[in-house]
Amino acid sequence: MELISVFRTRGWSGFFAVIVSVGMAGAAEPTRVVATTTMVADLVASIGGERVEVIGMMGAGVDPHLYKAKASDLTRLQQAEVVFYNGLNLEGRLTDVLVRLAERGRRIHAVTARIPRDLLLEPASFSGHYDPHVWFDPTLWALCVPVVVDGLTAVDQDGAEHYAANGRVLEAALGDLHGWALARVALVPESRRILMTSHDAFNYFGRAYGFEVIGVQGISTVSEAGLADISAAVGFIRERGIPAVFVESSVSPAAIRRISEDSGAVIGGELFSDAMGTPGVLHEIDGQTVDEGTYEGMVRHNIHTIVEALR
Repeated sequence: MELISVFRTRGWSGFFAVIVSVGMAGAAEPTRVVATTTMVADLVASIGGERVEVIGMMGAGVDPHLYKAKASDLTRLQQAEVVFYNGLNLEGRLTDVLVRLAERGRRIHAVTARIPRDLLLEPASFSGHYDPHVWFDPTLWALCVPVVVDGLTAVDQDGAEHYAANGRVLEAALGDLHGWALARVALVPESRRILMTSHDAFNYFGRAYGFEVIGVQGISTVSEAGLADISAAVGFIRERGIPAVFVESSVSPAAIRRISEDSGAVIGGELFSDAMGTPGVLHEIDGQTVDEGTYEGMVRHNIHTIVEALR
């Protein structure tokens, strides 16, 4: 069984040392936690440290929109002391399972529950629902930290100070990451800040960093892009002179490859959208080694890929 908590051995600079210094002195068994997506698992492991054992339901490259719970998932959910998920309908059909378990008294928390609704986006292509991809703006992701801190504290009162301290460190680190991202995207002229990807996962990224975002197949990956969508995208690229388009790690690249071939725009690289990368795969970015299987590594990889392709 893979424990997502090992993600934190490489991540925020100095953060793992904070976890170790707080430690689990005198503690019993770690709190059993189940998290849905890789981003949520990373968030919980960052705050919980050695006091938690985090089991992630979805791995690298898994699309949460289409994920169907397996029998083993249901067993893990039943055995968990606390469960965290993204919310805002990101997990698709799995959301119904989580809601039913919550109604039966299980401790289940949507990490996005406390984000003020006026900060959420509601794209026309997904009328009636908020865009769930909030992690692409680190300042919004920081607003999910208190939900995890309080959720872990409710099942482990002895760890309250530990969770609160790690939460504060993580909030500061997310602020630093956002500052780095702002400096990097400033290298791209405003006229070239057009991001075309497979689906509308990057709207919060666009708002945070001044990009016009085009998702070929809308906000959900349940249906594939049609010929009309592809034709419209090709025409848009030619009209605006867009130099590069991007594939996503958790979405079929077929539509983007077709658009690239027909329009002449190059494929600027692969972006992590609905899942982080593979733990232990390292990249050198701005002189710093980052792990694509961490939230920090995912953000830095995406920013670097976009900037290098469009600048």
